[in-house]
Amino acid sequence: MGRKSTISRLPADVKSYIEGKLAEGRLTLDELIADLHVQFPAVQQAGELPSRSAVHRYGQKLERRLSAIRASTEAAKIIQAQAGDNKDARSEALTALIQTELFEAILNLQESDDPDMDPGDRVGMLSTAAKNIATLTRSSVNLKQFQAKVEEETRRKLIEEQRAKLDAMGSKGGVTEDTKKAIREALGIT
Repeated sequence: MGRKSTISRLPADVKSYIEGKLAEGRLTLDELIADLHVQFPAVQQAGELPSRSAVHRYGQKLERRLSAIRASTEAAKIIQAQAGDNKDARSEALTALIQTELFEAILNLQESDDPDMDPGDRVGMLSTAAKNIATLTRSSVNLKQFQAKVEEETRRKLIEEQRAKLDAMGSKGGVTEDTKKAIREALGIT
């Protein structure tokens, strides 16, 4: 089994700082290393700061993950825009978050260099992920069906209320039967 990255072995605050700077993408590797020397002199003195190549490797791995997350998020936005569904955004956001986490877990599994991992275990993990994704998809479909049913029921009740109000109007206020007929046709009330 390969040894852990020098960045993975750093204190959490240093690792988080490096990840943040890499995600921003504003510094070159040399600038980032110099910044780490300034920001964390105690870690530097202990000789625990990562090398330029270690930061580069870690940055590439982080960029692959961020790209995958950006791609899945963009795809979710496109699908949502095409579906025209803007209801229950919290459930959709939660579903997208879970999908992103599953996607990242699959990427971690693919990038794993663990020679001790049995290929059967890998297949089992992917199978479990696929099952969870299928459950998530069913949940999303059920949510959409429920939303459509609620929308139809709401529309039906509104039409009934409008029909009752039109029938109750009689001929008060100079509303003729022709006017009521035109209103019914415009509203789709039969």
